[in-house]
Amino acid sequence: MGKKRNVCIKEIKRFCHKGLKKKICVVTGSRADYGLLRLFMLEWKKQKNIGLQIIAAGSHFSEKFGSTYRQILRDGFAIDAKVNMELKKDSLAGLGKAMCAGMDGYSRALAKLCPDLLVLLGDRHEILGAAIAATLAGIPIAHLHGGELTEGAYDDAFRHAITKMSHLHFTSAKLYRRRVIQMGEHPSHVFNVGALGADNVLGQAYMSRKKLSEILRFQFQKRNLLVTYHPTTLEGGKAEIQIKALLMALARFPDFGILFTMPGADKENSIIWTNIQTFVRQNHRSKAFLALGSRLYLSVMKEVDAVVGNSSSGLLEAPVLNKPVVNIGSRQQGRMRASTVIDCGNETSSIQMAIQRALSRRFQSSCRRTKNPHGKGGVAKKIVKILQNTLQHEILIKRFYDLPR
Repeated sequence: MGKKRNVCIKEIKRFCHKGLKKKICVVTGSRADYGLLRLFMLEWKKQKNIGLQIIAAGSHFSEKFGSTYRQILRDGFAIDAKVNMELKKDSLAGLGKAMCAGMDGYSRALAKLCPDLLVLLGDRHEILGAAIAATLAGIPIAHLHGGELTEGAYDDAFRHAITKMSHLHFTSAKLYRRRVIQMGEHPSHVFNVGALGADNVLGQAYMSRKKLSEILRFQFQKRNLLVTYHPTTLEGGKAEIQIKALLMALARFPDFGILFTMPGADKENSIIWTNIQTFVRQNHRSKAFLALGSRLYLSVMKEVDAVVGNSSSGLLEAPVLNKPVVNIGSRQQGRMRASTVIDCGNETSSIQMAIQRALSRRFQSSCRRTKNPHGKGGVAKKIVKILQNTLQHEILIKRFYDLPR
């Protein structure tokens, strides 16, 4: 069986690469990773000698999550393959079924596209399926944002699994580079380039508050908050308790404008979304959005007084804007933090106190002097340059790198 599979892989590569230039394939499974990958993809499109392919999957094609594949098309990209993961239920069984459907779809897409390299970002279950399919097909993987920790979510295990299936690694900090090497990856294939989120923030064409109000049909108040809260997946069964505690804390700021974005496609996401919608109906100064897209989201972030929730954007992008962040619970536990981030528990009183501190003049003033631990931008160009060089070499077969004694 194994010999037959190897023959198939060789035949696929022989037909796919005959007379064609090299191709990299980028996989995006949600609005979150696309927002980070977008500038890299635009930079890669400028390269004349290496083609770009795009596989869109996961929540991109779900109306529930805003049908965000449209943003990919609006940005001028062609979607070369669509992988439907059937994200109909947010239960454990539903996500398991979605992952199986994803692996099948990725396998079919890779057999059709035959890329020389697959580019993956992060730690989501949508991306894990693509890594497994590429490993079975004998396609090398370049992985972005490895070595990080998110101890409150099963994404943490997925990220490390993707690292071990990958051949090139682009980390956002020196500490994360050391962790990837510690996992047995050769130092010559692990590059500390910084976080793509910094590129997004620094290269963004921001909208004015007036323009945002018109587009979003939202009246900004004297003080405003941006809230993105995801399920803490390793604390199953607590989503309703935790979101209600957050909403009770927000209710204690009745004069604030509050903008919510929808949680990701994790188990129990619908519990969080339903509670948010109920809150919005009862609080006319608040509004909820399925998906804002990178430009709108960052423009809103720039205008608000603080970012609240447990999204990675609070740790990767908000510090570049010197924006105070209230990080709730354990989902992002283990990630490096700028001094703009205030960690708090899931209890209403803890969240309320953290928001009050974030809004204080003293803390707001200190945020203007913060140093971002994830780099200063220019990340997309660094990755493109490294990939151009490494694609000239055979990287599929790798050896485990043992740390020096």
